[in-house]
Amino acid sequence: MIIRSTACAALLLTSYSTVAELRSLDEYAMSTVSGQSGITIEMEGQFDIGELVYTDEGSLAVTEIFLGGAGRDDLFVEGYMAANGGTPFVQNVSSKIDDLKLDIDISAEGELSLKFFPVGFAAPVDFSIRTEAWEIRDADGAPKFTLIDNFKMDGIFTQLWAKIGYDDELGTDRLNLEMMIGIDDLDFDMPALGLAIRDFRMTRSDYDDNPNLLSANAQIEADIYSGQNSAGGGALAIDNIGIDADISIGQIQLSGQSIGSVMVDDLHMVGGSLKVYGH
Repeated sequence: MIIRSTACAALLLTSYSTVAELRSLDEYAMSTVSGQSGITIEMEGQFDIGELVYTDEGSLAVTEIFLGGAGRDDLFVEGYMAANGGTPFVQNVSSKIDDLKLDIDISAEGELSLKFFPVGFAAPVDFSIRTEAWEIRDADGAPKFTLIDNFKMDGIFTQLWAKIGYDDELGTDRLNLEMMIGIDDLDFDMPALGLAIRDFRMTRSDYDDNPNLLSANAQIEADIYSGQNSAGGGALAIDNIGIDADISIGQIQLSGQSIGSVMVDDLHMVGGSLKVYGH
């Protein structure tokens, strides 16, 4: 756009030959830009949402949602103590999701690629998700009971990739997701059951043997597309689900009393599938 404006000004002030040279330069510059491989966007921010409501006959309302940075430099402390010389993985501590980069590319085959990852590969993107009550409401919008309360999750991710395009094997368009994400701490209450989960954690399956930045991230992959349910009707298909993770719960509380902890070691899922549809 700047080059074309310059060419217009030159049209008034210079000879025809000079204008022709500028026009040739403009066409060359535009062809060079169009030949570049994709777009990169760097971003940061935090989000506050007062209420998010899903309505069927009644409704589920999630209140006071926060999505931002964890504001902590002690995420996966044993990992950075063992592998990073005592230097925290998170370098830019704030309440914003920051140091985040998005690469957008379209391949020659017509596949759209979206890649979220850290601006600097040496440090992950830290995040925090917090909410207050998850309320079940009747058709008039009156709260009937609280499903979840005091939800808080802090974690990191080093990769969130999405590829959208036509899949020859499926015979349809599909979204492929690949994630490397670690949960350092997840807590929530389920008041209707008198149940509370404390210190939920998820890492890759080898983190306990080799704690470092990469092994702090569980690996998750799935294909998502429009498929069919068992009755032949339409469904959202989530297929080829792959998970490589360790999952632990530090405390399960019932009526305020601890009833123990849980450890799921070396969880590997290959080829899992889900079908989601209305009824």
